[in-house]
Amino acid sequence: MKMTNQEYRDFAEKHAPRSPEKQNLLRSFLMGGTICLLGQLIINFYISFGLDAESAGTAGSISLVFLGALLTGLGVYDDLARLGGAGTLVPITGFANSVAAPALEFKTEGYITGTAVKMFSIAGPVIVYGIAASVVYGFIYWIFSFV
Repeated sequence: MKMTNQEYRDFAEKHAPRSPEKQNLLRSFLMGGTICLLGQLIINFYISFGLDAESAGTAGSISLVFLGALLTGLGVYDDLARLGGAGTLVPITGFANSVAAPALEFKTEGYITGTAVKMFSIAGPVIVYGIAASVVYGFIYWIFSFV
């Protein structure tokens, strides 16, 4: 059977499984919102113990990174990601998951060649470019502080 490119596209589109877009969007929105709500509750908790807003925000971010890595290590974060989709990737917990998951996956290769190397396979470029950008911005700020 000989098909043109357009006939093949039409055939493939007709037989491709449909994605429940509205349901996926709702799940993603609810999961991301729940993670952000948890973050705000953690920040409010720290404020109730006397931390100022900036310090509470920092402590809240650290707590969310810890929870993301912990839930990844326990195998719970993968289940949340299956349920919430992109809603688990966007918040800071998704960053923690992107660091912890490869490290766990390759721990059988050893601490140096497995865990340590793979830990930063995804997050490494983010960290490197983040630090490089902060150095450049700091240098520019330093130059303009003399003006």
